[in-house]
Amino acid sequence: MPGGYPKPMNEQDERGSTMTGVDPSRLDDQQLMKELETIHRTRHDTLLYGSNDALRAHNERMAQLEGEYLRRNPRRLVSAARTREGARERSCGEAATPGTPGT
Repeated sequence: MPGGYPKPMNEQDERGSTMTGVDPSRLDDQQLMKELETIHRTRHDTLLYGSNDALRAHNERMAQLEGEYLRRNPRRLVSAARTREGARERSCGEAATPGTPGT
């Protein structure tokens, strides 16, 4: 496969729509992170300028990739500032990501 990616999916999912892209479970960790970075980077433009079908496909693919990431990383680092309680305690100008001042 070019780029070392497994064979793409071209099958029907349980909702009857055609899935495109590589099945996230077949990606190695580095490939999964690359896919997540790309989809998050393109999210805003897809929301603003994509067709309804493009946005629907983007939503479905993002859910697949994020679901696989969460499955693989059930004990991922969670910043206290990213919880409801932490958000209430945080002032408007403080950062909400792990390892940054103000968390």
